[in-house]
Amino acid sequence: MAGTLSFLRRIFKAFRYRDFRLMWFGACASTIGTFVQQFAQSWLVYDLTKDPFYLGLDLFLGQLPIILFSLVGGVFADRMDRRKMLLVSQYIQMACAFLLAFLFFTHTVKVWHILSLSFIVGLGQSFGGPAYSALLPTLVNSEDLANAIAMNSIQFNLARIIGPTIGGLAYTVFGATWCFTLNGVSYLAVIVSLFMIQVKFVPLRSREPILKSMRAGLGFIRQREGLAPLVVLAFSTTLFGFSLNGFLPVIVRTIFHKGPETYELLLVSSGAGSICGALIVAAMEKLKGQGRAALLALFILGTATVAFALSRWLPLSCILIFIGGAAIMASASLMLSLVQLIVPDQMRGRVMSVYNLAFRAGMPLGSLALGKLIPLLGVSVALAGNGLLLVAVTIFFLLMQRNVIFRAQAEDRGSAAI
Repeated sequence: MAGTLSFLRRIFKAFRYRDFRLMWFGACASTIGTFVQQFAQSWLVYDLTKDPFYLGLDLFLGQLPIILFSLVGGVFADRMDRRKMLLVSQYIQMACAFLLAFLFFTHTVKVWHILSLSFIVGLGQSFGGPAYSALLPTLVNSEDLANAIAMNSIQFNLARIIGPTIGGLAYTVFGATWCFTLNGVSYLAVIVSLFMIQVKFVPLRSREPILKSMRAGLGFIRQREGLAPLVVLAFSTTLFGFSLNGFLPVIVRTIFHKGPETYELLLVSSGAGSICGALIVAAMEKLKGQGRAALLALFILGTATVAFALSRWLPLSCILIFIGGAAIMASASLMLSLVQLIVPDQMRGRVMSVYNLAFRAGMPLGSLALGKLIPLLGVSVALAGNGLLLVAVTIFFLLMQRNVIFRAQAEDRGSAAI
């Protein structure tokens, strides 16, 4: 019993911090709402168009503002109150959810409405994302940062399980309008939590030109050994490994010839795997061999993606997407904690905006490419190709770049207190 309690305390040690608990529960409620809407939105876009390209286009437009503006958002996160930036971001996203609910309620919604609102939501996230990434490490001590990052991944993936479950039920029983309304209401939780926390670090205001501040952030990444390869690896990971869930409606319809209930089952399986992957990282007492573990997780993700693409048996597909979900979150948490430990508070907004840009940019580009390749090659061949490319990238970093990444890991132990 004592050993079990000690193990649980080690996993949940970030919850000792009041402000982290408040942000965790607020973010979890909001993310659940996001996945409730995403369930209905993906299904309806495919139903309205019958074209997988529009699924990829919707994902691309949601991420495009992050590609365009997140570097600017990172500069502002290093010279403004990060809590206020997050509040504005939440207000924008909440308004978009309620507007989409109104359009569905009045039966006036068109595909271009959905695509346009996805772009506006992405615009809010392009400024809220760097602010959140910079704010999170200030809520806990540096020795508990890796645990906090893993726990943050758990709330995200817990929402991936609860959100589609609620979304499937709400969509089936009440219709799409309720899915969007629930998402709008969910933003209130994170807004309340932001008003309740006590921000310990507020950046000094600066009159330095935005471009000069951006160059300083990029220069820091080039100078700090190991950061640039981690940024490249983050981009490659999402380019080849994160597009699977966005095209599950195509797999459900064309491979298994099923409906929303099977789509929900696969999403829940992926989310459950992601929670397990994050729990494994959270349980690590020390981050020994973190770079090697991240690359191993990416290799597993690529292999599981190939197997999932070729599977024609639903139970096996559920197992494979569970494994893929665990590998996604383990690798993402390990790489993110490596980066966060290297970066000082005064540079965190800019550096994390670059890292998040690389991490997020891979998703829309990969989704858009898959949206064009699936009609030409078939969904199985296109997804299997993505998995093989991810395996190739992982092998390259293991053989050619391992020393750089492992040196970055050694350097983070001496840089956390900067």
